[in-house]
Amino acid sequence: MMSAPHGNQYWKLAHNWRKPKSYQPEQLWEKAIEYASWCEKHPLSELKVFGSGVKMKVPKMRAMTIKGFCLYANIHISTFYEYEKQKAYSEIITQVRALFFSQKFEGAAADLLNSNIIARELGMADKTELTGKDGNPIIIFKDFKNEQP
Repeated sequence: MMSAPHGNQYWKLAHNWRKPKSYQPEQLWEKAIEYASWCEKHPLSELKVFGSGVKMKVPKMRAMTIKGFCLYANIHISTFYEYEKQKAYSEIITQVRALFFSQKFEGAAADLLNSNIIARELGMADKTELTGKDGNPIIIFKDFKNEQP
């Protein structure tokens, strides 16, 4: 497993620890929009070395995630899933999920995010199921990123 890039600021998502919050549905949506804005204003960065030897930090899109949102909103991930089960929150949670899905999908489609990681995250991995001689399934995942034209 790769460690977080040196100088990352992931810990700032959680602000300072405080008692977890409770939100009304509209407040949860407002917090999701606030989180989306925070992600845009705080991109990740990558140190690029150019042919001339010049080193430069290049901003990289930060993928919106449910776990990141929960840290930002100061709610436990289980609270998010409990909200999802409640009728009053189900529409908001559906919209939050759609927002995060759309941001990750579009970011991967524009090659701003790693398409292989995002495809797996979004459950979009292309797979083919074959059956071996013993009758057991053989699953093959296709890697579009490394496919030759």
